[in-house]
Amino acid sequence: MRLFLARRLLLSVPTLLGVTVVVFATVALVPGDPVSTFLGPGAPAEARHELTERLGLDRPLPFQYLAWLGHALSGDLGVSISGQRPVTDFLFPALGQTLILAGASFVLVLIGGVALGALGALRPRGLPGRLSGALSTLAVSAPQYSVALLLIAVFAVELRWLPAGGTHDVFGGGGGADLLRHLVLPAVAAALVPLGLTARVFRAALGSVLAGDLPDSLRARGLSRPAVLLHCAHNAAPALLTIAGLQLAYLLEGVVFVETLFAWPGVGRLLYEALAARDLPLIQGGVLVVAVAFVGINILVDAAHAWIDPRVRS
Repeated sequence: MRLFLARRLLLSVPTLLGVTVVVFATVALVPGDPVSTFLGPGAPAEARHELTERLGLDRPLPFQYLAWLGHALSGDLGVSISGQRPVTDFLFPALGQTLILAGASFVLVLIGGVALGALGALRPRGLPGRLSGALSTLAVSAPQYSVALLLIAVFAVELRWLPAGGTHDVFGGGGGADLLRHLVLPAVAAALVPLGLTARVFRAALGSVLAGDLPDSLRARGLSRPAVLLHCAHNAAPALLTIAGLQLAYLLEGVVFVETLFAWPGVGRLLYEALAARDLPLIQGGVLVVAVAFVGINILVDAAHAWIDPRVRS
């Protein structure tokens, strides 16, 4: 197991380096001049020259990349152009908020996806199976934008049960209860599509195991129905683990829209504002942190997969 983890960690190094190259090149090719964006079009030439030198934008792109990578490896992601403070001052608080939102959504995805998938697998031709299929299809295909607006319209505007957006720090503002109230609507909106996909994959995996010889074999050994179902669910776990890991990575990367719509102060909203301000250091730092989180989650998923099924280690 240790050798397997060491191999996966080693393989993640070129992956992360490739991500840094793509991120840096993509951000550098985005149209617009960050110096003009920050100073304004009528700024004096001396001020423009001084800021261009300070940002290192007067050097060739490969040298800019190597300098940025060297600083990033030492934990220095630069200074935000628009905020005039270290990028980490903005990034880490936002990352904490994104992790809270993604974590809450992931809990909904796991509970809802497993329950819906199991319901469909146990009664595939009955009403529960058809209901499970219809709900998972609706979750996957329903436009997230429309669902989010519908949630706001019903629960925030009409019923006034929950706030429409924003949040407070868990240790400040209204405390944990207030955080939960602000968390419900964005977490549900973000979890919708991953929940539908997880339910469909788990239903197929568990249904395949139940249709095989394993249940008869276990019943012949005298195991009770709950024990048989538990064994079958264990055999379907690798498929669930794989899709759940991908959905968690999707939640970390794909909550930009949800954070923007619900004014949630996470990395997605921060990147959206950084793109509008052409704040290159903030964009590069934000995307790098998300990419590292994505690779880390995949390593954890592979490790869990190898732990459940030892054949994966080879």
